[in-house]
Amino acid sequence: MLLKNIPNYHKSRRESLLPTLKSENAGVFLLSNPELIRNDDVSYLFRQDSTFFYFTGLNEPESAMLLLPSGELVVFIRTKDKEREIWDGERYGVEGALGCFKADRAYPISELFTQLPKLVSNLDALYFKPGVGGTDKDTATWNALQASKKAYGRSGRSVLTLKDPTAWFGELRLVKSSEEITHLREAARISAAAHTTLMATIKPGQNEREAEALVDYEMRRRGCDRLGYPSIVAGGKNATCLHYHFNNEPLNSDDLLLVDAGGEVNYYTADITRTFPIGRKFSETQKLVYEGVLEVQKQCIAMAKPGITLPEIHKFASISLAKLAIKLGLFGAQENPEQLVESGAIKRFYPHGTGHFLGMDVHDAGRYLIDGKPRQLQQGACFTIEPGFYVQPDDLEADAKFRGIGIRIEDDILLTANGCEVLTAGVVKEVADIEALRAQAHEARTV
Repeated sequence: MLLKNIPNYHKSRRESLLPTLKSENAGVFLLSNPELIRNDDVSYLFRQDSTFFYFTGLNEPESAMLLLPSGELVVFIRTKDKEREIWDGERYGVEGALGCFKADRAYPISELFTQLPKLVSNLDALYFKPGVGGTDKDTATWNALQASKKAYGRSGRSVLTLKDPTAWFGELRLVKSSEEITHLREAARISAAAHTTLMATIKPGQNEREAEALVDYEMRRRGCDRLGYPSIVAGGKNATCLHYHFNNEPLNSDDLLLVDAGGEVNYYTADITRTFPIGRKFSETQKLVYEGVLEVQKQCIAMAKPGITLPEIHKFASISLAKLAIKLGLFGAQENPEQLVESGAIKRFYPHGTGHFLGMDVHDAGRYLIDGKPRQLQQGACFTIEPGFYVQPDDLEADAKFRGIGIRIEDDILLTANGCEVLTAGVVKEVADIEALRAQAHEARTV
């Protein structure tokens, strides 16, 4: 179903660009994502480019927008086509671009590269990010700009300057507006409920794919438009593979299950990881490692307040996890935790970062460095905190009881005026609470 009432905040976002565009006599030209073929004549489900949707709200392939320094919005879009709409669904058409999206001018997408040279002829610069619409669109864009240059005759004027808008737009998307926070909270609420249902349901003997199907179903059933990313459902030793994707092995009662899954609401995604026993309870060894990671995560969350940097949190997490490894006997008691981090030795058990920006993309836009230094985050920034601990199954230097254990605990964090809000607090992570849900799963009658 097509949206008929496009929120006004898309227009407000475009208007925020105008002072810069006017001062530089520049325009912004954005292309939609293309439709991608899955196999033969079957396409992947379409998902719009995040930046294009951020400024337009237009969720159609084969479309483009041009914002001029005057504030004029020009949209290129597929035409209405009754036969294609019978097969593929309703289209906005040129009339919809003018009505729903309040475009000042709209053209069929087929006229894009004949109209573009005329539209940009009086500009000095154009903000354009290549690689979004596909290489054919990049080439056609460049050819259109060359055609515009030829129209200048012997003026000596060059092709207008192309500028990459990635950093600029990333800064706009980094601090979330009230509307964005509403979407993020809803995505987090639904995703947390899905994780809770899974934790209270899945049983030994089932397959990872069944767990994947259940958590994905719960996110969609409860209102997510789509998944924010393919769900990671890793039982036992599979959890030591950070981006495990096979999701096809049986679940054994003595193992842990790591689930990294988040749903998307109005183009904003959650990102949650929980690790829990497939049986009723954690083993003593599993519990020892799990509670160590959980304590690190809690301390990292306590650090989250305006002015913090992600590298500060990561350094603290890395040193704390090095201390955990020493406590577990995986490093010698005489080892120095800070040196284990500086040397990179801790990457044997903790190879990834502790957090990333979150928003329209699971690894969202925004600069991590400002003038070469870690950026201090401000109120409205949203990011993950996700320490983990992984002992590879073939790590013969580790005590056998730890081999194949992989644990990650991930929550979504929104910075507030004086601290932070844990958006994903709706899914439990304390050992007692997890084991209570696992007891529910084991006592429930098998359908």
